[in-house]
Amino acid sequence: MATVIVWLRRDLRLTDNPALTAALQTGGAVIPVYLHDGEQATGSAARAWLHHSLKSLETALERLGSRLLLLSGQPADLLETLVKQTGATAVYWNRQYEPASIRRDTAIKSRLRSLGVEVQSHNASLLHEPWCLQTASASPYRVYTPFSKAALKAGVRPLVLPRPTVMPPVPVDLTGTALAALNLLPCRGWDQGFYRLGFPGEATAQARLQAFVTAHLDQYDEARNFPDRTSTSALSPHLAFGEISPGQIMAALPEQSASKGQDVFIKELLWREFAWHLLYHYPETVDRPLDPRFEAFAWAQDYEAALKAWQQGLTGIPLVDAGMRELWATGWMHNRVRMIVASFLTKNLLIPWQRGAAWFMDTLTDADLANNTLGWQWVAGCGADAAPYFRVFNPVLQAQRFDPEGHYIRQWIPELARLPAVWLPRPWEAPAEILRRAEIHPGQDYPLPLVDIHASRERTLECFNAIKYIQITG
Repeated sequence: MATVIVWLRRDLRLTDNPALTAALQTGGAVIPVYLHDGEQATGSAARAWLHHSLKSLETALERLGSRLLLLSGQPADLLETLVKQTGATAVYWNRQYEPASIRRDTAIKSRLRSLGVEVQSHNASLLHEPWCLQTASASPYRVYTPFSKAALKAGVRPLVLPRPTVMPPVPVDLTGTALAALNLLPCRGWDQGFYRLGFPGEATAQARLQAFVTAHLDQYDEARNFPDRTSTSALSPHLAFGEISPGQIMAALPEQSASKGQDVFIKELLWREFAWHLLYHYPETVDRPLDPRFEAFAWAQDYEAALKAWQQGLTGIPLVDAGMRELWATGWMHNRVRMIVASFLTKNLLIPWQRGAAWFMDTLTDADLANNTLGWQWVAGCGADAAPYFRVFNPVLQAQRFDPEGHYIRQWIPELARLPAVWLPRPWEAPAEILRRAEIHPGQDYPLPLVDIHASRERTLECFNAIKYIQITG
């Protein structure tokens, strides 16, 4: 009978996996394979998550009578060798939409078909693929609200494919690479804080989803704004690695709900869809602004020291530093705080958004090229549906509103823990007596601010005004 190779990538699950389901429906042998390509490796934090995700998938496949074949090298060469070794007549995979992945997959598809091998690709990661939704003028959407309305109208509850109950064994003579040999884990174990909500894998993703729907969904619209609360779904890394699909998430939500929290949560899922829609149609935005006027933006020139202070959580702005320390310790950051730290980097320090985006891609366990690109360009004001150029998040006001008791800041900046809540967002303004009682020595225990928040905002507005009326032709 026919042998089908299933090339697993960012779809590390058994339930609702279209490529795997299609392969099993052939009735022949099925070989699940993960190809580790060092040239397209994810960031440091994501690699640690990937290790445990692959381990979870290995265990799940073995329980069904199969196993995961791990190989390291160039995917095109590995697949051709594996086809010849196994006599496989088909290779199935689920689509990826990053520009580099599209180029790679197109070339591999052509190469395999030239060998007489059937190639199938499927959608496993989006409710609507990027080419499925268009404006009335048959162009891509560049504004979120009409995109989301079109997505909702087209339907957001796809059929969820069942989990297989048994799988054919992989031939014993097929040998691959041991997971440990991929060297995905950091040598010093700095990733231990990444798994505070459970280890990666499909089972954890399902448990997180059910816990969120039961305890937090209805209050999500308001509670999601407070970084000291565990009110978000924490599903982003599971989505990034395909341990759960957006279709599975939608299936877990009540079909008829008057909950504003559910409505807002669905909008967040559609924001993710919007990100992939944009990246597919505007692949240049990975490192170039969608708004070409920003090619002339007057970013700072000598900023490496300020960038390093931002990365290390030593800017002297407590809410910004708390977020950056949370990121380093846990591989994750609360979404509101992500916007605040990004705004501070681009609009107070005038550091190019690409530098912040690169740091996030290396340190986030949920590193997702589309979401990361859209988020940074939105905050910087140069992308689709961008925040108005004059919107600069004030980290002091944001802390006063969304961390009023200072729980979040105290958690991540223990050197300020004794400071009264009223002064936590702005310790540089605290009276000398308050600082003495809290045993804080400004500039020693905790740094003074890198910049004046108000003066740096005005400087940024001047830079925006300088490009505001640039005419783009061609």
